[in-house]
Formats: sequence, structure tokens, C-alpha cells
Amino acid sequence: MTLALHGGTPVRSAPWPAWPPPLDPAQRALVTEVLESGQWGATQGGSTVADLTAAFAHRSGVPYGVAVGNATLGLFAALRGLGVGRGDEVIVPAYTFVASATAVLLAGATPVIVDVNPVDLHLSPEAVEAALTDKTAAIMPVHLAGSPADMDPHNALAARHGLVVVEDTAQAHGATYKDRPVGGLGDAGVYSFQASKALTAGEGGLIVCRDESAYEAIWSVCNLGRRLGGQWYGHPSVGWNLRLTEIQAALLLPWLDRLDAEIDRREAFCAAVERELTAGRGAAHSGESVVAGSVNVVPRPPGTTRDSRHLLMLRFHEPVDREFLLAAMAAEGVPLEGGYPPLGTMAALTREGARAEPCPAAEAAAREVVWVRQSMLMDDPRHATHLTEALAKVLAAMPRHGSTL
Repeated sequence: MTLALHGGTPVRSAPWPAWPPPLDPAQRALVTEVLESGQWGATQGGSTVADLTAAFAHRSGVPYGVAVGNATLGLFAALRGLGVGRGDEVIVPAYTFVASATAVLLAGATPVIVDVNPVDLHLSPEAVEAALTDKTAAIMPVHLAGSPADMDPHNALAARHGLVVVEDTAQAHGATYKDRPVGGLGDAGVYSFQASKALTAGEGGLIVCRDESAYEAIWSVCNLGRRLGGQWYGHPSVGWNLRLTEIQAALLLPWLDRLDAEIDRREAFCAAVERELTAGRGAAHSGESVVAGSVNVVPRPPGTTRDSRHLLMLRFHEPVDREFLLAAMAAEGVPLEGGYPPLGTMAALTREGARAEPCPAAEAAAREVVWVRQSMLMDDPRHATHLTEALAKVLAAMPRHGSTL
């Protein structure tokens, strides 16, 4: 069977669902209402940002929320509000987006990059414990790809050593761990509303927390050092203007009503992919498919009761030519992404003082794991066969030389 890369017919010619989805009537109505009100900023008297933060806090099982311009700023503000700053160390996983580390640098602290669990690719509690020093102030578990990290070991370790826990929940809107929502499992949780996320206003973020004093301190960081309920021109501490706008909140607030249905839709597609991979179905017209046993879905961490399925991560168990795989799958109309490089390999971070521990599991993930993007997961589950058929077709034609994944 000729690859589309070489002039053959692609497995899929139809476009995948667009992301973000079209506005629904409730979004359109609220955005119009806010635009026509003229109350676009968060301090002009509108209520949409306040309603959004209250709704997100409630969904996260905590009483407090602060909406911000993006999740990088949210992580920074959460760390600063919880007392993390110059001279402190914050432990972050090696397999995550760079902002998990740069937010620590922005707070004046040192990111300590440690390895992930080799199976589920989330922050390893054993690696965290091995990296502790007398400067360690915080742990930042990342709920990777929409799966909740295994939080109980991290919280127990933090309690033993007097550390704060900031959850990077950027990819995990609606996920639950042991039937408890993410975001409210540590001292603070930070969501992202960047363009690729499960709820998006193009950019934006939101911090949730359970402790009133932490909330007041985080709110002050995000509001130019003002005291909650204090004078407008009173600035008893140093802070910044990190606020979300009413227009952005108007895009996000109605979306919460359909979030669970969208998670269910992505879960159905992912389940169909797993069935196809388990059955070994693929492009071979006869004989055993080359997909069988060579590719699997990266499993969810222990304690997962709801995975928001921001991404579907696939792991290859045999070396493949990475460049060829990604190019050939894109030509077949089923594009994949190569995923994260290990944070410890980024010279920009180490030049700024980040400390990288040995991270063999993250390095293996960078070679072996690819992603299926959220927009594809929103398709009809019957079309999961397009993914497995394209994989089988490409793997059957895989060159036996070149760089490996």
C-alpha cells in the first residue's frame, strides 16, 4: 500500500473537528452583553470574572479563585502568594511544558527538574524525595494530558517536610482523582485557558485555593499589591496587574455547562482507539497487523477517576524513525505531535540556574511517545480507525535507519 507521503491515497481526507469549537448561543449572548455594557475590564464593575472564579472554585471543591491573564502568571502568583521566592527551590517534572519551570524562575526561585514515573509519565514521588534539600519549598505536580497526577504521595511528602503543593492543572479541566476534583488537592491549583486547552478564551488562567489567607495573598499579587477590601491606592506589598478581562470570562463561563459532555466525547474516542490497538487492527490486508503489540496508550496514573483527555499519548515499543513517522502520519491526514523534550535538556533553563536531576524516564518518553491532539479526540469514535489504520500503514513502510523515536 503506497504511503500518501509517496503519492498514495491518504487514509483520511476530511478535516478533523476545529478547535476551539464554534460559539454556542449562551457564549454569544454573554459576550454580546459584556461588549455592549462597556464594562470590559475586571475592575469596572462587571460580574462575569467573579462568576467565573466562583464557578471554577466550586468545581474544584474549594472556596476561592483568582482569574489571571494566563496560567504561567497563575503559577507565578500562586508560588509568590504561598511565600515561595528568592533562595527557594521548587520541584517540577521533567516531562512537562516549559512554563512549569519558567514560572518558578519568574517567582525568583530555582526549578529543580526531576524524573517522571516511567509508566504514566507523571511526577515521580520517589524522584521528588531524592531531590529534596533544605532549600526545597514547593512541589509542582502536573496533571499531564488531562490525567490527574497521583496526588496522595505528593501531599504526604509535602506534609512531612513542610512544603507547599501547587498543582499545574493547565490541561486537566474536569479531571478527578479518587473522585475529588483536581485543583483543590494541594495548596493551590492553576488552570489554563490558552488556545489549545479544554476551555479557551485565546489566553487566560485561573488559580483556585482553599485557605483564606493564601487566597488574600495570591489576590494581592495579582492586584498590584493591594489588600483585599483595602484602599484603591494602597499598596502594602509588591504586586502586579495580572487580571483576566470580562470579555474573556464571558467566553469561558457558559462553556462550563458543556465541559462534561465534551470530556465524555473525548473519552469515547480514546476508548475506541484503545480497543482498536488491543485488537491489533490496522492496514494490513492479511496477516497480523504491525500495530499489534508495538503501540499502546500511555496508562492513567493510580487514583484516576476522571481523565479530561486533553491529549492521548501513544507509546511505541520498538524504535521508529521519528521524523518519518510524523511526516508520514500528517500526509495520511492523521497528524501527530512529537511531545515534550525533557526540561533538563533546555540550556535556557540551566543558564538561569535550574537544576536538572538524572531523568531517564523523561528521556525515554521524548523518544517513544507521541500525542494525538484534543481536536482529533472530539471526532466521532467510529473514526478512531483512521488513526490505527494510518499507524499500521506507516509502520509497515517504516525505514530501518535514521533517527529513532
